[in-house]
Amino acid sequence: MKKDKAEKLGAAGRGATSSGNGAGGKREAEIPGRRRFLQAGLLGGAAAAALPVLQPVFGARRENSARAADVEAFELDEITIGELQDGMKSGKYSARSIAEKYLGRIAAIDKSGPMVNSVIETNPDALEIADALDKERKEKGARGPLHGIPVLIKDNIATADRMQTTAGSLALVGSKPPRDAFLAQKLREAGAVILGKTNLSEWANIRSNHSISGWSGRGGQTKNPYALDRNPCGSSSGTGAGVSANLAAIGIGTETDGSIVCPSSANGLAGIKPTIGLVSRSRVIPISHTQDTAGPMCRTVRDAAILLGALTGVDPDDKATAAGAGKSFADYTKFLDAGGMKGARIGVLRKAFGFNPAVDKLMEDALDAMKKQGATLVDPVEIETYGKFGETEFLGFMYELKADLNAYLAWLGPNAPVKTLKEIIEFNEKNAAKEMPYFGQENFVKAEEKGPLTTQEYVDAIKKNHELAGKEGIDATMDKHKLDAIAAPTGGPAWLTDIVNGDSFGGGSSEFAAVAGYPNVNVVAGFSYGLPVGISFFGRAWSEPVLIKLAYAFEQATKFRKAPRFLAHAEA
Repeated sequence: MKKDKAEKLGAAGRGATSSGNGAGGKREAEIPGRRRFLQAGLLGGAAAAALPVLQPVFGARRENSARAADVEAFELDEITIGELQDGMKSGKYSARSIAEKYLGRIAAIDKSGPMVNSVIETNPDALEIADALDKERKEKGARGPLHGIPVLIKDNIATADRMQTTAGSLALVGSKPPRDAFLAQKLREAGAVILGKTNLSEWANIRSNHSISGWSGRGGQTKNPYALDRNPCGSSSGTGAGVSANLAAIGIGTETDGSIVCPSSANGLAGIKPTIGLVSRSRVIPISHTQDTAGPMCRTVRDAAILLGALTGVDPDDKATAAGAGKSFADYTKFLDAGGMKGARIGVLRKAFGFNPAVDKLMEDALDAMKKQGATLVDPVEIETYGKFGETEFLGFMYELKADLNAYLAWLGPNAPVKTLKEIIEFNEKNAAKEMPYFGQENFVKAEEKGPLTTQEYVDAIKKNHELAGKEGIDATMDKHKLDAIAAPTGGPAWLTDIVNGDSFGGGSSEFAAVAGYPNVNVVAGFSYGLPVGISFFGRAWSEPVLIKLAYAFEQATKFRKAPRFLAHAEA
């Protein structure tokens, strides 16, 4: 969730909720994370992962940062899916050599040197899988654009392999799901190499309103690769930082409210939060079945479009995906159009501006770029329901968290380390020194007190949310002004990681698309003090083709993305 702190919305998201499948920025129902890492588990097995290293990295920031400037150039820096495929076709690379290079880079800068700490565990079978894909390519040809491409996925996405799925919690250490998440299965079918799991804001930032994005009891604190003392946002913190730092070709995050778009913004990525139902959520550790989704987090819009196409499909285990039949595409690259801004009508949500002068300046420059590309800006547009559903969003999270998480734990079966939300709360209390050294679990306690999903309070809240954010919000605004999309700042520059005060979200715009269940695409809009800032394009349900076209056109006209330099601090 990103809104990462249930506070601002009163909500938390799942994945950065403002960051999302989890709360991403404080908003996500805002909620983020912290830091510690399972040293041996990072580069390997479950047994080692069961013994977390409990030495916090906060105090070591300056010692590590002295080495940041000495990070060596990496052969695969900023490489794209297309370039990797060309390399494998020519024989320059193989799936195995690519995986080896990325694993080496994880060892060199994620676990050593600047210690970005974005990968919670690598896949011990990655090289074997890559070998099999190389053999298949030689004998039968490539399956498609993801054949042999390494991908990092968030540690709340179940995989039935030798990796764990823990949502960053020590309570789930040793958890081995009996089946892959549907989206993990889709990645394997496409020929991708699941290189590892990424750290996240624990439980996708829903546990507390005072959390630190990017921190989990199992994984510790993930750092922002642009400035190591800054936060990567959440809850998809590890995916954001890891993909930006070129530790894999592409990545998957999850969002409840902001948890994809916020870490994409803070780490200089293109991130796509899809319409609810476009990508299956089955066997992904949940917060809210009305808002949870997974989506691509990549260095380019093209790569994000390629990855999104591989994830779509109707899943019998996720009823929401039935609505996507006939509305999804296996190839979203056909919508990429460098001239896609021409003739587009884009509404400017001015109420999402004003929280940071530097961000406002970047947004003005971004709007000028759109006009120069031929877009018509409707400036400003008002969403009449702005600010009217934060409390009910959070209320919905509390009901659904209990019901959905208990259902996931029941699916894990008799070998689940904990069986219910109540048992998780008890585990955290018994292990407070390790699990709650910086913030508590007040949202878990609130959720445990809630009744079933038939409770009228819950039914009314969900109905209100969908009407105010969707029909009376985004849809009404777009109808009134005949818009193709609405644009707004995704968030501000990354804030300082602060174990005392928690997250410091300045502002953002993720809540409308998140609560409505509509798509939202972030793309880099520029830099402030050396820190990336993103702009969001969001719109109606199933409008991914339009949003991807606009985001791609903006990206191609501006080319703002640049690789991080692992600086100790933001530039003056």
